[in-house]
Amino acid sequence: MHALASLPLDPLAPVFAQYPLSVVSAEGVWLHTRDGRRVLDLYGGHAVAALGYGHRAWTAALAGQARTLSFQSNAVPLDVRRRAAERLIAFSGLDLSSVFFVNSGAEANENALKIALTLTRRTHVAAIEHGFHGRTAAAGAVTWGADSKWYGFPRRPFDVSFIARGDLTAIAAHIGEHTAAVIVEPVQGIGGAFDLGAPFLAALRARCDEVGALLICDEVQCGMGRVGAPFAAGLHGVQPDLLTTAKSLGAGFPCAALLMSEAAARAAKLDALGSTFGGGPMACAVIEAVIEAIESEHLLERVQSLSAQIRNRCIVGPVVGHQGAGLLLGLRTVAPAKQVHAALLERDILAGTSSDPHILRLLPPYVLEPAHVERLRSALLDIGA
Repeated sequence: MHALASLPLDPLAPVFAQYPLSVVSAEGVWLHTRDGRRVLDLYGGHAVAALGYGHRAWTAALAGQARTLSFQSNAVPLDVRRRAAERLIAFSGLDLSSVFFVNSGAEANENALKIALTLTRRTHVAAIEHGFHGRTAAAGAVTWGADSKWYGFPRRPFDVSFIARGDLTAIAAHIGEHTAAVIVEPVQGIGGAFDLGAPFLAALRARCDEVGALLICDEVQCGMGRVGAPFAAGLHGVQPDLLTTAKSLGAGFPCAALLMSEAAARAAKLDALGSTFGGGPMACAVIEAVIEAIESEHLLERVQSLSAQIRNRCIVGPVVGHQGAGLLLGLRTVAPAKQVHAALLERDILAGTSSDPHILRLLPPYVLEPAHVERLRSALLDIGA
């Protein structure tokens, strides 16, 4: 014990597994390392770097707002905050009328669940197997496997049951008169870039309508253009009562949002919700810039095109199939995905993995180019089956 006590402590809590990669700067879709490597980023900081690195309009918006007004609380009305909310609602293309800005996806999901429970006064929430919704008390309670791995709280704040993904016959048994909400990632991220599909989502919507439950679409990872549409709910023709988004929303600046239908917003009365930093002026300026870039640079069309190229060209070497949507793609591997991940990193390509041991997850910036996809194909061919 005495010898251990004398060892220097890492100033960072050792809670993250880390790649053998020391990144010092980045530009576009490239990461630059301390030892002089130039690494193609197909991971995007876990689906965050939607515009890549050093995007001029994003950088200008952030710097300009920092010079003008870096922060003011929600007690002070700000034009930039209202503009960001209006722009986000319009961008969604869904029947959503109100926005509550927060800091992270977990916080957005926590508040979505709170609204559903408050509005319905019910005690049960249904979630989907393999879904991930965050590490806070309520969000973690509806995350598949959290209780056996890291949940840490002595009890869940409400009753939870999990529906097998894609199982239409199980929906009625899990969603009943005591169900306040169903929370679902339309395209699961950590669950393996798994697209739940329009029929399953439509069945969830129909059952929620039957019993008076709210449908929460968690689009923290799959939203803000990542699937080649503003949101996966719209892509699949499903109208949520509540929708959460983060990650690509700020493209590197920490921010998140909860979008609400008019009916759901009735639960958001004065002092019902709160956030010190949510909706800060710098975050809101960035949100405006991200939406402007997606629309003016036609990035949704680029996401669709590049997704098709990856699916058509990269089922080679150790890859035998694909799943997901847009640039939230899972490449199914014969060997364990971690081995393929390591082999790609040796070839200066950074990808991601998932809870499925045979899914290599791709979450690249939307500014990826066809030549980058061909670089991935060549690396996979070099690795071999």
